Amino acid sequence: MVSTFINNFKKHDLDFGSSEVQIALLTKRINNLSLHLQKHKKDFSSRRGLLQLLAKRKALLVYLFYRKKTIYYSLIFKLNIRPIKFSD
Repeated sequence: MVSTFINNFKKHDLDFGSSEVQIALLTKRINNLSLHLQKHKKDFSSRRGLLQLLAKRKALLVYLFYRKKTIYYSLIFKLNIRPIKFSD
């Protein structure tokens, strides 16, 4: 299941760690954890884990934004996530 998800975002056959693949996998984990938290509202340890995953994904998105903007925009479109907000 994860391998079919990775195939949509990898650059070449042996690509399992590029920024795009990492962001896609984190997004999948975030979506699963969000569904869990909708059912179990008082699961605070899972909420903390979700916040950590969101921070990690945001850091990777910032990296991708500054390095490869076209890939960044195509990735947020494919994954249906909002663009990152920068604090001034």
